[in-house]
Amino acid sequence: MLAEVRRICLGLPGVTERLSHGAPTWFVNGQRTFVTLWEHGHHDNEFPHLWCAAPAGAQEELILADPARFFRPPYVGHRGWIGVRLDGDVGWDEIGELCQDAYDTVSRPKKSTSRRP
Repeated sequence: MLAEVRRICLGLPGVTERLSHGAPTWFVNGQRTFVTLWEHGHHDNEFPHLWCAAPAGAQEELILADPARFFRPPYVGHRGWIGVRLDGDVGWDEIGELCQDAYDTVSRPKKSTSRRP
């Protein structure tokens, strides 16, 4: 599981990996987290899973489509992140797409909130 997620994430440009909160975590340009792997579960979710950044609206759409597979993770769920169970039949192509979406979501420049004349 770790080897496959690592292969997917490190195949994206500018990605690094390091432990964060004891879990393998992937970062865009060494700064912004986009995927965390909880191989042995985390808190109340005692099954292997990923936390992935997601584009606006994706969390709700995926949870509605397959609530047995997708969930709102603690700490980052309020920001639209997706929890993805990895304890069933894992479709690695789909995981690759979710990781790509997470990368794209995090690597986009933030919109400026300054109001210049």
